[in-house]
Amino acid sequence: MRAEYAEGDTPGDPRAPVRRWHMVRGAEEPRALCGVLLDPAAVTQPADAWGTAAARPFCTRCGARYLREVP
Repeated sequence: MRAEYAEGDTPGDPRAPVRRWHMVRGAEEPRALCGVLLDPAAVTQPADAWGTAAARPFCTRCGARYLREVP
């Protein structure tokens, strides 16, 4: 998962609030499953955080696509 920040916030800044979490296909992938291009410097989390409080707020489009891809 990779964070999306509000415009004007600096990715990687610990004080910058996460606007939304997105699912990506790999830790180095900047494009989310929903198609949004994320900053490569944005904070990431492991995929197993999906569905937990740590992943809120989560992109609903990414969530729908992720559920279709998970075996």
